[in-house]
Amino acid sequence: MSNQNINVHDFQFKLICEYFSAAERQGPGSPETTIKAAGFIDNLNSGSKIADLGCGTGGQTMTLAQHVPGEITGIDLFPDFIDLFNKNAVNWGLDKRVKGITGSMDDLPFKDEELDLIWSEGAIYNIGFERGLNEWRRYLKKGGYIAVSEASWFTTERPAEIETFWLDAYNQIDTIPNKVLQMQAAGYVPVATFVIPENCWTDHFYTPQIEAQKNFLAKYSGNKTAEDLISYLKLEAELYGKYKEYYGYVFYIGKRI
Repeated sequence: MSNQNINVHDFQFKLICEYFSAAERQGPGSPETTIKAAGFIDNLNSGSKIADLGCGTGGQTMTLAQHVPGEITGIDLFPDFIDLFNKNAVNWGLDKRVKGITGSMDDLPFKDEELDLIWSEGAIYNIGFERGLNEWRRYLKKGGYIAVSEASWFTTERPAEIETFWLDAYNQIDTIPNKVLQMQAAGYVPVATFVIPENCWTDHFYTPQIEAQKNFLAKYSGNKTAEDLISYLKLEAELYGKYKEYYGYVFYIGKRI
């Protein structure tokens, strides 16, 4: 994520991790949307193997684990996130079948056709939607499912300001029909597609950050990296409020052929 003045890749990973560690979710979403998406997944049982890629601290993972059977492995690049993930699993009494490990979504520790379900909320952009769908398919059993939420355009045209912002942040953002075609081309039957509600951005992501941002800036007063991070997040929230009818996160659920 970036705009013309701020590039997220220039931020220190430690500061980003510290900031988002305090949040239940590291991106837009809600327990309700996780549960809704899980409702489209069939044939899971206690022996099923599930991976949550880019799991963060596991907010959505714990919700998923309470509504589907099987063993879940969460994978994230940030060790601090994984530490919190595993503590959350213990706190929820889920640690016997939910565990987090540090790793990269472009180098997964699974065997071919080992997984029954691959889950990734708001994180597949790290590897790219098409690349993720294509590369992860090998780890799914035939008939296995993939469920990801992905930034998508709601319209074929949109104001220049928001288009420039998003193309700079994630140039693979595309319309919903085009994303569905990409899923189909990668070897999946598209099972379901739905837009996550506005409150996933506001109530569950942006609003909880207001107080956190004040505390973060107070702690790192004068630190340009921290100040740039908060400036970017405030801009992102402002643009969402201004242009939310043009874009949002969409859940894409597919079944491997």
